[in-house]
Amino acid sequence: MFVATGKSILNGIAIGKIKIYKVPELHISDEPVENTKAELERFEDARLKAQAYQKKLYQKALDESGEDTAAVFDVHAMMLDDDDLIDAIKEIIGNQHRPAEYAVKKACANQAKVFSDMDDPYLRERSADVIDIGQCVIDVLTGTDNATLQGTEPSILVAKDLAPSETVKLDKKLLLGFVTAEGSTNSHTAILARSMNIPALVQAGEIKDDWDGKMGVIDGYNSCFYVDPPADLLKSLKKRQEEDARKVALLTELKGKSNTTIDGKTIKVYANIGGPSDIGVVQQNDAEGIGLFRSEFVYLNSHNYPTEDEQFEAYRHVAETMAPKKVIIRTCDIGADKTVDYMGLEKETNPALGLRAVRICLTRKVFFKTQLRALLRASYYGNIGIMFPMIISLRELRECKDLLNECSKELIAEGKKINYVEVGTMIETPAAVLIADELAEECDFFSIGTNDLTQYTCAIDRQNAKLEPFLDIHHPAVLKEIQMTIEAGHRHNCWVGICGELGADTSLTETFLRMGVDELSVNPKSILPLRKVIRGIDLSKKQAE
Repeated sequence: MFVATGKSILNGIAIGKIKIYKVPELHISDEPVENTKAELERFEDARLKAQAYQKKLYQKALDESGEDTAAVFDVHAMMLDDDDLIDAIKEIIGNQHRPAEYAVKKACANQAKVFSDMDDPYLRERSADVIDIGQCVIDVLTGTDNATLQGTEPSILVAKDLAPSETVKLDKKLLLGFVTAEGSTNSHTAILARSMNIPALVQAGEIKDDWDGKMGVIDGYNSCFYVDPPADLLKSLKKRQEEDARKVALLTELKGKSNTTIDGKTIKVYANIGGPSDIGVVQQNDAEGIGLFRSEFVYLNSHNYPTEDEQFEAYRHVAETMAPKKVIIRTCDIGADKTVDYMGLEKETNPALGLRAVRICLTRKVFFKTQLRALLRASYYGNIGIMFPMIISLRELRECKDLLNECSKELIAEGKKINYVEVGTMIETPAAVLIADELAEECDFFSIGTNDLTQYTCAIDRQNAKLEPFLDIHHPAVLKEIQMTIEAGHRHNCWVGICGELGADTSLTETFLRMGVDELSVNPKSILPLRKVIRGIDLSKKQAE
């Protein structure tokens, strides 16, 4: 038996034959060419075909995994329009007289090196995306098709690495799990694996060709990959896999049941979503509503400012489909690690503390009013709440509300039908916590964004993997801030929810219930496990230490 250790992407067990995913090496000539005009035409044709292909991958990922997962391919399509990259490729073809394939490979490698040398871990990961789009163009130029590399029977795929486009092309029916020698837990490939709910291991070290066809087991719980495990180990891992399957089956029995503790306290459990395509999984997991609808998908998936009508149709679809359940839509949260070229945002030294979210909206009021009008129009078709992100002052909240009222009056004057909307704010900075009493007087609800609240309270960049040893996601200061926010909200008849990742942390569920939280909004797949925990809590008894 051989044991490889790496970093687990998903807790779970995968058992099956190993299939080595090995893309044949393609020899790309760097010999000079005479007809550079023909090479430039070949490149442009391949670029457009590769761009169209990325859009097909976007649709496939959208249908299978949802908006958050699919967004990478929309970004890939936009990267193929990047002037700097296109100019670099054309320079190599036109001035160096090199073939289109070589020019694409060289220019993309140079651009990827720029990303990989950056300090920001998120941007470092984007180097893989540049290589991926370059390979897509090269595949078009060379007529390469690697579709058959997965094999014909269900297996554990083992590869040096997998690009996002390779991962989304995989046939799920033939994929038990995958192991890569390289990769990262923060890569888009890892995100795709989690969304597909398959065990995966990255950074597993050297891969040997003679593993092909042998029995393999991914143990996501212990971050191990076993090649040819002995019978007794295989038996115990199969037993764990069967236990996991039984747990999934038991969770489905909780559909339709209330989120009520043993002693009778009921709490709302809502879902966080990234776009309209996530509604199916929300309904499958029996969410009581949507507690965080990230409206920035409208902007990230557009090549120009989305119109009022375009936004209205997206919001209306979600509101109408979920009605009469509550849908809380967060206004535009562009900025920091989410940017779009057409907005012309300047690069900042510290974007997490820069011009983002409501700060952009209040400096571009025409832009902001377009979204607010669309949201108000959509309110007629369902039960919508509007939530403002990154509020740190009463002045900002009042300014947002004034603009919302202005839009309401305009729409009514135009004869448009709108409904009453609850108005709330995210609590995601220590500043907002400390003025929560003042904010609560003017809000219907609070939603605590624990991801940013933890980042700003602990002064730790949550994108920086090097800081993981210093990050305590259960930091007592953060828990105190949550308690303070809940108490302040309740003093002013303002209900309080949690929409950050701590909301799905079942080790804190009882703590949050004892604090008096009214709602938890989580990833749709966390709803039933959370319901199971809630129904097993007895608040009449003293909480265990």
